[in-house]
Amino acid sequence: MGMTLVLVWWILRPGKSFVRSTRSGSPGGSSRSGSLRGEVVATTTDPAKTLTRVFPSMKESYYRLRRRKVRPRLFDPMKRAFKYNVTTWRPNALSRALSARMLERELKRVGLGATKIEWVPHHLAHAASAAYTSGFSDALVVTLDGVGDGFSGSLSVLRDGKLSSLTLIPARHSLGIFYEYVTQLMNMRELEDEGKVMALAAYGHPVDAADNPLMDLFEVDGSTLTCRLGPLRLKRFLAQELAMVPSEQFAWMAQRVVEVKVSELVAGALRETGMTRVVYAGGVASNIQANLKLRELPEVEELYVFPHMGDGGLALGAALARAVSGGARPPFSLGDLRLGPEVSAGAIETALGASGLSRKKVGCNVSETVSRLSDGQIVLWFQGRMEYGPRALGGRSILARPDRPELRDRLNSTLKRRVWYQPFCPSILDEEAARLLEQGDAPNRFMTMAYRVRPEARSALSGVTSSDGTCRPQMVDKSYGKYYELLTALRERIGVGAVLNTSFNVHGEPMVASPEDAISTFIRCGADALVMGDFLVEPPA
Repeated sequence: MGMTLVLVWWILRPGKSFVRSTRSGSPGGSSRSGSLRGEVVATTTDPAKTLTRVFPSMKESYYRLRRRKVRPRLFDPMKRAFKYNVTTWRPNALSRALSARMLERELKRVGLGATKIEWVPHHLAHAASAAYTSGFSDALVVTLDGVGDGFSGSLSVLRDGKLSSLTLIPARHSLGIFYEYVTQLMNMRELEDEGKVMALAAYGHPVDAADNPLMDLFEVDGSTLTCRLGPLRLKRFLAQELAMVPSEQFAWMAQRVVEVKVSELVAGALRETGMTRVVYAGGVASNIQANLKLRELPEVEELYVFPHMGDGGLALGAALARAVSGGARPPFSLGDLRLGPEVSAGAIETALGASGLSRKKVGCNVSETVSRLSDGQIVLWFQGRMEYGPRALGGRSILARPDRPELRDRLNSTLKRRVWYQPFCPSILDEEAARLLEQGDAPNRFMTMAYRVRPEARSALSGVTSSDGTCRPQMVDKSYGKYYELLTALRERIGVGAVLNTSFNVHGEPMVASPEDAISTFIRCGADALVMGDFLVEPPA
């Protein structure tokens, strides 16, 4: 696999500053040169990233191992142990020098050879991504993930737009690595299938903390978090406990540890700092059930989870941290995540013409889509700009009625090819949220946390409600344009302004970006229709 670098730079000119980002080799990337001056590339690095930049084959080898692309081999456990060991190392002069050399080569290739490189600490980048896009001037800033720069988390205070560090959590005390081990030991793909563990946990049997042998692995004291076992002993302990209980019970016990310990950590830090608002980023922040527990803490007035919470969001976080250190004043607006490439009508028509698929141009793609959805069809929806981050938010989506569990099952078994117990999410009209969800008056635009479905609404949302009575909604207001129109029209047809919305991809593949990606996925997945731009496309005969 070729080396892919995420490059984010600030262009500072008199009276004007803004963020620009690009991923080399991806749609929307820029290779323009000559018109940009005074660029600074803000990025993160550590010894593990440096190794994969210098030796790309290492990244490819571990990817194939993690994704089960190769059969298990004798030395695979050693490869995994090496990976976990290296990720705990902190940056040093050698790793920065090697990364700078590789990064300078890539910058030169895209026409930015004269830029200056500035390193931003991993957890500062996470913290900046959440703090400076939250809209808050004062908040507790929490980052929790596997490991980065030798740390697994941080607590900071945002006051008057400025960040000050409170606590750094060393790598050996990582809740993210704990959950990664749980995922791997259950024969799932670490760094990818943690959502499956969380979903499976809903089928476990609740037990008291005293009867959960995983609970005392971690201890919280105020704003500090510690794990009583080192990484290797922790993994052995987890393997022994998994051997004693069913998989769903083990998943429940692990999930409960994350929910309880994150809540204790945040509550303790809020008491220490006197803050009432929380902003949150890092891989652990993708655990929507733990986020629900955070939102329900009596100490928490408001919770904001940065929507690209994993390491994919570090690029923006590094840029924001550099911007603020350079004099820019937060907060910055992040009201709309449709920031990716937009495809022209001509490019769509050309791609469809080359595909040979049956298609027609429709006068109103919203009404055509709503008609098919109300009839129980599954529709692939490709409209406008692509979303930034891991969630489909109405730009590259697979849509279905929210009240048909059989459509959910069909999606899991034949289109998305996921496990049967993994739920899908709804997009819900903003004005419907309070009627359908408990605490639905607290808006969530980016699907970053779970909400409890009101008992009287569970029939209308039966296809998007987990077995524990929760769902992960996207609340859609008028700023979403055509997608808002679709939900409004669907409410008139089926009585609820909601739709099952999942990302436009086959499980394990990237979200579609181009018309060609959309057509390829449509041909392979068995959906009933593709609505791309103003074209309605029928499945191949």
